[in-house]
Amino acid sequence: MRTILLTITTFALLGLATAGCTNTSRLSESMAPGGATDEPAAGFANVRSGSEEDFIMTVGRRVYFSSGSDELNDVSRETLDLQARWLNQHPSWLVKLQGYADDPGGSNVKLSDKRANTVMAYLASRGVSPQRMWAKGYGKERQVRRCPDISCKAQNRRVVVNLRKKFDAAAPQFAKAGG
Repeated sequence: MRTILLTITTFALLGLATAGCTNTSRLSESMAPGGATDEPAAGFANVRSGSEEDFIMTVGRRVYFSSGSDELNDVSRETLDLQARWLNQHPSWLVKLQGYADDPGGSNVKLSDKRANTVMAYLASRGVSPQRMWAKGYGKERQVRRCPDISCKAQNRRVVVNLRKKFDAAAPQFAKAGG
């Protein structure tokens, strides 16, 4: 209760201190260099439409799962809908789906493979050609973070959508083509 009162008092004092402020030019200058808030961030002005960087920045490349599950939630489906739209607009890209799991038990590779295949099936249901995609589960390999905290482990329960120019050895299409 004491913390809440202290917070309310602090905000009230800040409000009183700024109520008489009529000069906001310094504030707007510091918030919007160049005078506009929709200018490209430094380093991103030269990202080409249809590039891998465009994919990552526009739609994101990770989909997350609940512990022990390969089912998509609403947020995952929204992300995958955006990815499917982007991939359908840029059909020259191949798609490697890498599944990961950081769940209790010994079925991490199997679960991560199921997650990657779930994502592949969803993207295919949204019009992305299955011939462009391949999935592989990696289990606990390549963890984002190693820690016992549940919020850290949640970051490892994911499928990463990677764009490729050609098939790699994990792709069934690679084996059919003779490597």
